[in-house]
Amino acid sequence: SGSVYVYDLDGTNEVKITASDAASNDNFGVDVAVGHNKIAVGSYGDDDNGSASGSVYVYDLDGTNEVKITASDGASGNVFGSSVAIAHNKIVVGARRGNSLTGAVYVYNLDGTGETKITASDGSSNDRFGYSVAIGHNKIAVGAFMRDVGTLSRAGSVYIYDLDGNEVGIITASDAADNDRFGNSVAIAHNKIVVGSYIDDTPIVNSGSVYVYDLDGTNEVKITASDAAQSDINGISVAIGS
Repeated sequence: SGSVYVYDLDGTNEVKITASDAASNDNFGVDVAVGHNKIAVGSYGDDDNGSASGSVYVYDLDGTNEVKITASDGASGNVFGSSVAIAHNKIVVGARRGNSLTGAVYVYNLDGTGETKITASDGSSNDRFGYSVAIGHNKIAVGAFMRDVGTLSRAGSVYIYDLDGNEVGIITASDAADNDRFGNSVAIAHNKIVVGSYIDDTPIVNSGSVYVYDLDGTNEVKITASDAAQSDINGISVAIGS
């Protein structure tokens, strides 16, 4: 069913959080985010709107005052809550198999109200739009790591939106290649967007890489590990300090 644990920065004062309606295979805790004195917890296996329709739970930092969020158009297999992010008094939720398997992202106020649904302007089936999400500096970044780029299969992309859900750009790697899976992870801070490309082949097969951009997708910097080895999948997760 899943759990989430909360600690002070020194590892003390553990608080364990479980869903009030926990059930088998809910996958509560598949992704978490914290901000504005709230904790958001993804539970993509929750079945409120059909099998694996998914949900997100929101708590105060002490694990109290649970609010449960489900998509207004939730359906079986959408896996709503597979990715979550918090900033700007908003919660961003990915549903990578929603919107007829194209993927969708939902934005809410901290209390679960004010839903805005975002879909890709050029989305295709199995793009996995919403596989990763991030919010910061008045921007929302959405990874679609299975998106085809031109003739390149599953090279991946990241879509950029304003807080109202208006698309303002799409980022693809300058050296994109088949199956790079660019956008499997994203993060925003310091006016930068960080993107993982975990099976990029630079410098060796599936060693993985990370790209850094300005908020408008320019000034690309590519990072690879100095000791990269085959199948390291560098970039499977990314973060940037606030």
